[in-house]
Amino acid sequence: MSYDTIIIGAGPAGLAAGLYAARGALKVLIIEKGGIGGQIATSWDIENYPGSPPNSTGPSLTERMREQCEEFGVEFSTRTYQSFSITLNGFAIETDSGSLETQTLIVATGAEPKMIGCKGERELRGMGVSYCATCDANFFKGLKVAVLGGGDTALEESLYLTKYAKEVVIIHRRDELRGAKILQQRIKDNEKISLILDSVVEEIKGNGLVEGIVVKNVKTGETSVVPVDGVFVFVGQKPNMEPFVGSLERDARDYLITDEDMRTNISGIFAAGDVRRKSLRQVVTATADGAIAAVNVIKFIEELK
Repeated sequence: MSYDTIIIGAGPAGLAAGLYAARGALKVLIIEKGGIGGQIATSWDIENYPGSPPNSTGPSLTERMREQCEEFGVEFSTRTYQSFSITLNGFAIETDSGSLETQTLIVATGAEPKMIGCKGERELRGMGVSYCATCDANFFKGLKVAVLGGGDTALEESLYLTKYAKEVVIIHRRDELRGAKILQQRIKDNEKISLILDSVVEEIKGNGLVEGIVVKNVKTGETSVVPVDGVFVFVGQKPNMEPFVGSLERDARDYLITDEDMRTNISGIFAAGDVRRKSLRQVVTATADGAIAAVNVIKFIEELK
């Protein structure tokens, strides 16, 4: 099967790209190894996407995006991308379910949460260590949890956790939080939330389930054990670009490098969303990236005629 463009990833960037490409009369396929929506599908509250109605959720927003894509003829396939090769007519895409042909490719594989790398983190992952509050908060009703991180995501997820946990402790390595001021104020106003600043977690302790964390003050060097029933980690992201190592240009942090039109270093391959180097990673910028990539794919194909 041959397509005008194949989009790898069905988060907001990939879905926006699919919508714009299909409205441009292209034959479009979106492939995704997991579910629709990417990281935003795990977000419960959507407050900063322009025009979203009150009480919007990540799943509801991305489901509507998927429906819009299908209304314009976008095809979807659940499969895992493996590699590409350049052909006379574009690219051959290898997946775990066979080969596909396309004139152009849009990489919208997104990013995933980073681990902090401390002792016990990997061993207790899924046993009290989590990277998604909206996925796992329900398991901690009436319990005490720690949130590691001080950015927007950490603060948003901490607020969400207070709907379930009896106490939330935010641990951040700096002397002040980094999140938006409005989120910081909400954190201060919430009686269920306390802060441990200038500190890092050196170990997550537990025998089968999380029982506590070893916290070290980065200024004094003192350590202490804080009893908790769960640990939620929000210390940044890493781009999902492993299949493109050796082919697409990336920066020192492994994000794909594009120009303002979302073009990569290989003609006919574009990138959009959290997988590429950019200053802000939000739903609104991901959808903008996707739209820009699709419009330039349309121009690219027209120039080949």
